[in-house]
This record gives sequence, structure tokens and C-alpha cells, in this order.
Amino acid sequence: MMSVKEYALDINMSVDEVIKKAKELGFEISNEEDILTEDQVIDLDNVLVINSESEEETVYLDEVTDEKDYDLEEELEDKAEILASSSNLKFDDTIKKQKLKKKSQVAKEDINAKRKEMYKNKEKLTQNEASQDKNIIIYKDGMTVNDLAKELNVPVTDIIKKLMNLGIMASMNNQISFDDTEMIAVDYDKIVKSFESQDKTNFEKFEINDDPKDLEERPAVVTIMGHVDHGKTSLLDYIRNSHITNGEFGGITQHIGAYQIEKNGKKITFIDTPGHAAFTEMRARGAAVTDIVIIIVAADDGVMPQTEEAIDHAKAAGVPIIVAINKIDKPGADPEKIMTEMAAHDLTPDEWGGDTIYVKISAKTGEGINELLDSIQLVSEMKELKANPNRYASGTVIESKLDKNVGSTVTLLVQNGTLRLGDPIVVGTTYGKVRTLKDDFGREVVEAMPSTPVEITGLNEVPSSGDRFMAYETEKEARTIAENRKEQEKLKNSKTNTPVSLDDLFSKIQSGIKQINIVLKTDVKGTEEAVKNALAKIEVEDVKIKVIRSGVGIITESDIVLANASDAIIIGFNVRPNSKTLDFAKEYGVDIRLYNIIYKLVEDMESAMKGMLDPEYEEKVIGEAEVRKLFKFSKVGTIAGCMVTDGIIKIDSKARLIRDGVVIYDGEINTIQKEKDQAKEVKKGFECGITLKNFDDIKENDVIEVYEMVEIER
Repeated sequence: MMSVKEYALDINMSVDEVIKKAKELGFEISNEEDILTEDQVIDLDNVLVINSESEEETVYLDEVTDEKDYDLEEELEDKAEILASSSNLKFDDTIKKQKLKKKSQVAKEDINAKRKEMYKNKEKLTQNEASQDKNIIIYKDGMTVNDLAKELNVPVTDIIKKLMNLGIMASMNNQISFDDTEMIAVDYDKIVKSFESQDKTNFEKFEINDDPKDLEERPAVVTIMGHVDHGKTSLLDYIRNSHITNGEFGGITQHIGAYQIEKNGKKITFIDTPGHAAFTEMRARGAAVTDIVIIIVAADDGVMPQTEEAIDHAKAAGVPIIVAINKIDKPGADPEKIMTEMAAHDLTPDEWGGDTIYVKISAKTGEGINELLDSIQLVSEMKELKANPNRYASGTVIESKLDKNVGSTVTLLVQNGTLRLGDPIVVGTTYGKVRTLKDDFGREVVEAMPSTPVEITGLNEVPSSGDRFMAYETEKEARTIAENRKEQEKLKNSKTNTPVSLDDLFSKIQSGIKQINIVLKTDVKGTEEAVKNALAKIEVEDVKIKVIRSGVGIITESDIVLANASDAIIIGFNVRPNSKTLDFAKEYGVDIRLYNIIYKLVEDMESAMKGMLDPEYEEKVIGEAEVRKLFKFSKVGTIAGCMVTDGIIKIDSKARLIRDGVVIYDGEINTIQKEKDQAKEVKKGFECGITLKNFDDIKENDVIEVYEMVEIER
């Protein structure tokens, strides 16, 4: 919602004109402070912006026309006249006005023609999903006998004969009805669907198969990842600051989460994601935005846990990796050490005969930055990145926020097609019209080509990062599709999530899956290697297990995000997640399996893959106690003075001792003492003394987790 005054400023029109038009439309508007609803804004847009002959739109139309004789000086002069005329000022130069009006009409016809051409491409895209099935024929209004013959790949005379047998006399150019098409198609074992029956709502599922002659080269989209102190931000800043001209410095503070630079006459797009989890979250939402990942490692430090995390996420995304060894200007820099450590993660340097490009850089001095950009362009050329600019735009949300002055502000990465000012658009479950379109320097533009990041306003709500977007021909169509998507989202959220789990491996294999992804976490490095080797040997019906990530330590939320994005199962060996991470896994629908015996893990995996799992028992954690103090007695052993922090602690219950996320002991509660008396159970908020059966190596701050096994139905 916005005030009449804000709306008038937004479309460069006087308040009086807006109020006048609003009253004609039946709105109860009387002054500039009155508030316009979203629907009222849309209705006014349709009259004053989209369908109007106003000279305000003339500027937009003239900007996007291909007429070469309309130079900057003339454009500024025209804009001045428009702004003045919209403020009720008079111009005597009627010849200029007539010239401008004539030009606007030509430009308007031109842009409408462009949009109609794009809609034809959009139609191809919309029907593409159905056309993947060779048994389906798409029926469109006005379809002729000859069109049907081409769809069926048979002589047109065959179709004419079949129609004659049905009592229908028709030539090759006569139109054929949907019912008659269905009757003919039956003879060829084909199913007929009308074009309008195709689902335009789930545009994420559309697989774009453009004609190769329509494809044009596009810039590579690059993401930089690595340990927090290894110079990612410094590298991004140096690349951007060193590749702008003086005239662009005014917009350098603009931060939209992505930007473009130019090198050797070609552009490169960089996306500044806040972290590995955000990168993988976008993948989990089906947003494959990155063409190349740069992993940055400090030459004076080494491979850190976050570096390993970045490698796992990049590999899971299946994109080329370039390693940037940063801080080579610092004392103690040892690039060879970094290369050795990275090679241990299957990223063998190209100079050692491997296939991973390594570049030694300094984000501080700029050394090696040009070589890094050249490497990006080399990989980009090898990938032959292309897109079709002559279709309605589609892409992904990079960032979004709510601005109290302009409403929803969204950074989009255009991945295919061309996004234009004024385009109706659906973003996730939101919709609107592109009211403003700005590049990464904050400059207003009228269109954005593939691989271009832009900031837009005009949506009715704030979408989420990773949401997909698509432009449409009309705002009515965009609104209908967005509303349908919102209903589908509600329905989806109300249903039980059914991600990959050990229970459904057999059915997944039967449906054609050939690889099972695993995220593995163990207590020590030796165990990690042993479990990985055991899993690598498992093969059932040509289906293999792939450990996409492994490591030592507690199961984290980052593991959950990666598993969700990669359809993986998490296996914990002698480790377990905390309660917060367990809740996070349930929210994402990720299956976590915990083991402490290798043969049992292998047995379960093989049985699951064969559909022969034994009855399953689920752990039910009933209580948790934190060790606050220790008491040692020669006859009794170690008594742990505890505070029950959750649930209830029961005598003879199964219990495990957890230290820093690692399971130290798994057995049973031996005794519970409350004050001076023996107790059968102690509830949350009370102190007690606990001994464990045959175990005394208890330390302060350890956690005693009490659980029971409950059989669950498969």
C-alpha cells in the first residue's frame, strides 16, 4: 500500500491527475495523503502506466526501442518536456510534441511486438514439460488438419481419410476440433492435451529447450566460498573496486548481493552469498544459480573446517572449482602446503597433473587477480554458457528485504530471457509488476539480460532467497499463477514431508535411483575412514553408496542443510546431534541414523536396499541431566552430581554419556540418589546423584541422556 502522493511521484504524474483518474475508477480518494490498496495501485497502473498514451510511458518505450537516432541529448530534452507537461506546464513547440508522440507510437508497437514474440517462446516453454512425453500431443486453438499430421508424423492424406471415415469432409487447411483430434489420436496410441490444460503454475519444473540458433553467450555466475578469515570479502571488494570507472563510483555503496565486472570485453557475475548454508539452501530450493565456485584459502593458514565444508558443498553442487590461494604477500605464506592439503580432498592442482585450477593471489595488493579472472573466463568458455534473451525472463531471488518507503525490494539473477521494466512477474508465491529496475550500481535500467543481477520493486510481498521467478504477458495472468502457487504451498506444508530415508531406499531403487548419498560424521578420524571403506563396498542391484561429505565431530545444522539439498541420509557413528539439531532435521525431513558397530551399519544399509529391514525401533529420549559436580567413593565409584535439565531420569533406563557431542558411554543408569535417599526417578528442575553401570570416567559438564527403545511401524 502507498499514499496517493507516493504513487504520483512513483509514476512521475501530478497528484491532481492521479486523484482525477482514481475518482473515475470509483475509488474514494480525495487528497494526496489517502492510502491506495494494492488492488487500486494495480488498477491505476493498468490505466495510467500500461495502457495509457501518456508521455511518461513514452520515455520508457523510447528507451527500449532500437531506433539508433534517438541520442542522449534528445532523450533528456524529451524527458524534460514530459515531466513539465505532467505538472500541467505548457509548451509552445507543438512540432516537437507531435514528433515525440509519433515516435512513442512506433516504439510502443515495437515493444508490444517484442513481448508477443517472447510470449510465443514462453508458450513453447510452457508446453515443453508435456512434450517430453512422446505419447502426448498438445492441442492448441486453431489447430489444422495439416498441423495434426505434423504432430503425429504421418502423411496429411492419412488424417483426411480417417476424418472421412468419421463423416467429416476436411482439407489440410481446415481447423480440427479437440474432440476430433482425440478420436484420431487414439489410432496412433497418443493422448491429447489442450495447451491451456498445461500447468503453468509450477514453472520450476519447466525444462527449457531453446533452439540452438536462438542461444547467445552469457556471462559466468561465480560464487566465492571459504573460511571466514581467509579473505572472501576482501577479494570481492578488490575485484569490484578495480573494475569500475570513475563515473561509477557514485553507486559503489549499492549492495544487492551480486554484481558484474568486465574483463577482456566480457562480463563476469559474482554472487555474494552470506555463507555455505545459504548457498546450499538455494540448491535445496531448486535454485542452481552458480556456474563456477572459487574456494579461497589463506596461504599463511591452511585448510580449515569451513574450507572442507565449502569443498563438500561445491562438489555436491556439481560445478567446476577454482582454488584461490590468498595472502601470498604475508610472511609465512606457504602455497605448496595449501596445495598439498587441498589435494588430499581430491582437488589435485593442474600443475601437478590434476584438473583443478589453482591461482596464487593477494586480495590486498591485487597480485594474481587478473590471472584469477582469466581462469574464470577460461572455465566459462569450456562450459559454453549460453541462454536465450528472446523470451520472457526467468531466474532466482538472491536477496530480498522490506523497505518502508518502497515496499518489497528484491535482488534477482536473470538466468534466461530478458526482464524489462513494466513486466508482470511471479516470484515464489508473490507477484507484481516491475516498477523499478536497477543494476548493481543503483542506476536505473530498462532491461536485464541473462546472468545479470538487478534490484526490482513492485511485488505485493517479500519473497525468500532461492525462490524462482518468471515474467508473464499480463498482470492478471501473473496474479492468478501466484495465487495458485500460494494455495499449492499451503497444501504442501500441510502434508507429511517424504524425503529420502533408510525405510524407502528399496522403493527408490525400484524407481531407478542408482546412487545413495550419505553424509557421515564420526568420533575419530580412524573410524571415519573405516566406515567410508565399509560403505564403499556395499553394492546392491548396481546401486552404489556415495559419501558426499564426511568428518569428525558432532552432527551440525550445516550437515542437515547439505543432506536436504542432496537427498542424502545422515549417518552418525559414535556421535549424535543435540536436541536443537534434531529438531532442525525434523523440520527439513532429513533422516539421521546413529550407530556404534560397523557391521550393524552395513547390515542395515544392505537390508534397506533389498527391502528387507527388520522391525524398527526408534529411540525416544525421555530425559537429560547435566553433570555439575563429582563425588568419588571407594565402594560405590564415581557419583555424578547432576541437574535434570529436561524430561525425567529413571532407574535402570538406557543412558549414554555425551562429552562435547561425542558419545563416551552407552549403557544403563545404575542408581539414582535424591538428597540422602535412593530414588526411582527424578524430574526436570531437581538435583540428584547418578551412577552408571560399569563406568566411572565421568567429568563435569558431561551430559547424561536417558532413552528408551520403542518399536515403530514401518
